[in-house]
Amino acid sequence: MNLSKKPEILIIGGGVVGLSIARELRKRSAGRITILERGAIGREASYAAAGMLAPQAETDETDDFFHLCNESNKLYPGFAEELLAETGVSIELDRRGTLYLALTDDDVRQIRHRLAWQRRAGLNVEHLSANEARKLEPFISPDVREALFFPNDWQVENRKLLAALRKYAEINDIQIIENTEVKSLLIENKRVIGAATGGEKFAAGTVVLAIGAWTSLIKADGLTMPFVKPIRGQILYYRTAKRLFGTVIYSPRGYLVPRLDGRILAGATVEDVGFDKSVTADGIDFLRENALEIAPSLVNLEPSESWAGLRPRAADGLPILGAFPEIENLFIATAHYRNGILLAPLTAKILADAIAGNVESKYAKIFSPRRFLYAKAF
Repeated sequence: MNLSKKPEILIIGGGVVGLSIARELRKRSAGRITILERGAIGREASYAAAGMLAPQAETDETDDFFHLCNESNKLYPGFAEELLAETGVSIELDRRGTLYLALTDDDVRQIRHRLAWQRRAGLNVEHLSANEARKLEPFISPDVREALFFPNDWQVENRKLLAALRKYAEINDIQIIENTEVKSLLIENKRVIGAATGGEKFAAGTVVLAIGAWTSLIKADGLTMPFVKPIRGQILYYRTAKRLFGTVIYSPRGYLVPRLDGRILAGATVEDVGFDKSVTADGIDFLRENALEIAPSLVNLEPSESWAGLRPRAADGLPILGAFPEIENLFIATAHYRNGILLAPLTAKILADAIAGNVESKYAKIFSPRRFLYAKAF
């Protein structure tokens, strides 16, 4: 078999997860690393995201998934400091917290349920009156009934995070090959030996699948590939002369993410439309309606830009992490769905532990691809 020069580790997928895994493996001197990206590095779901780090706002109970999200969130201050020291790039970690609004009677019931389980779990959450919420954020809707404040739910500038991770790769001899779509894995005697595109083959001692929404398109003989589907999320943003909001602001129907430079991101749709990344009029109307419900003060502003990304979702809505039971030296990190940015640092450590240290994290056991061995696609 005539294969390209052999990297010791081949990472398929160059989004925030793949780049973070490459960095963590390099820090452990794991060997030569090559990232293959089907398009431009970091330009899919990671680029389209809003950068929220919100385990308390995004999850609904203190289960294993919440603990995974919460542990990863706690890594972000150190992660941000290390990347700044390593690359000179600030990822703009903003720790001003997240405000969750109740605007209807149903919203009040929802946030009181969230308040109850989070207090039982000993989490840091504050219950605010309408006046207290408006004092914190003067430009929110006068219709707010009450709110929750999560001091430990933050945000990061995801595009600067991607820039920092790419720069780390470039200055640390991690090879990046763009516009190279992997079609299949090369497997011999139940061991992965590389990957193939339409016309080229890449050898590897270890392969990591971090390809997000495109996971299920990879072919491999003798392998039960978990089914991961793309879920489109549309986002728009407003440009303001100064920052109007200090915190990330949620309602049960949408959110606003204020950036340091005055931009306000409004998101997001959840659409099962295959691999269609179109921005639609209906999507923009939906986002604008939700944004104005949260902050009617935006009514005279026209959105400056809009875009869409494809989030990777597994059948059970949970990540897929760790080693494949059927194939030696093949690993996966995908299906992070709405939490790819949040879960990147802990996912990287979990995969690096398994690859470089032969240590299986408890989360690699809980979210293993083993759970899909006998499952049907949805």
